[in-house]
Amino acid sequence: MSKPTYFDLVSEAAAFVRSKMTPKLAAAPPQVAIVLGSGLGSVASRVTDSVVVPYSEIPHFPQSTVEGHAGQLIMGLICGTPVIVMQGRVHYYEGYHPLEVTFPMRVLGALGMRVVILTNAAGAIDTNYRIGQLIAINDHINMMGFNPLIGPNEPRFAIHSKAGLRFFDMTEAYSKRLRALAKTSAELEGFEIGDGIYLAVSGPSFETPAEIRAFRALGATLVGMSTVPETIVARHMGIEVLGISCVTNLAAGLGSGQLSHEEVYQAGRQVEKRLAGLLELLVPQIAAITDGTV
Repeated sequence: MSKPTYFDLVSEAAAFVRSKMTPKLAAAPPQVAIVLGSGLGSVASRVTDSVVVPYSEIPHFPQSTVEGHAGQLIMGLICGTPVIVMQGRVHYYEGYHPLEVTFPMRVLGALGMRVVILTNAAGAIDTNYRIGQLIAINDHINMMGFNPLIGPNEPRFAIHSKAGLRFFDMTEAYSKRLRALAKTSAELEGFEIGDGIYLAVSGPSFETPAEIRAFRALGATLVGMSTVPETIVARHMGIEVLGISCVTNLAAGLGSGQLSHEEVYQAGRQVEKRLAGLLELLVPQIAAITDGTV
């Protein structure tokens, strides 16, 4: 018997997750997924009629090992809209291969997601940002040292005919129309969302002040250790991406104290309620656009 391919492993994981859906959810499958970053996990409590599937039960699924990443898939409704929420992600610095880091995104694509909202905790390079501020990512810089698509191209991952290409366009990695929706929804909630360019590093050590100065010269306004591999893979499949960073700390050399994961985690916890309110407004609107009903 031949060894299962990466596509086979993803398909097996997706079939398992699909088997856990309630009959109601299976009849109207989610097309919107949310990935929750460090300290943002309790946003998942807004999901109703939910089914919780630990990552440990999903075949071939990588396990979260970092505080603030619960490591479970939640399927249900947000304001009546079907949704899948990843409560935690895995990172390259945990020792995972790039194909493992992006395995969950491949599974979401196989489950029929058309849109993914990627959230993360990020350090502020732009000194105009405030701790706890939400920033819509309008572009990224990949300084992680790898591209998750290196290796054989698998066009079967594509969700539509224009996706799955070996060489594909990343001019609009982060959806303009979804950013516009996010900003409008934030205004209804009584706050503003900023714009930013997210630079991804491998971690797990925080950056040096010299690196932050270099990143600023490159045009970055945010720095973090996730999101970019997921975005690249999502766009390869044809999934539309909305990226939202929570500013949890000033980057190295910009503040007075030492950086710590605890600081990042606690800052994320403080902004969870604001992010949850935003997502409750956003998800139904995004689903309506995805379905072509507005």
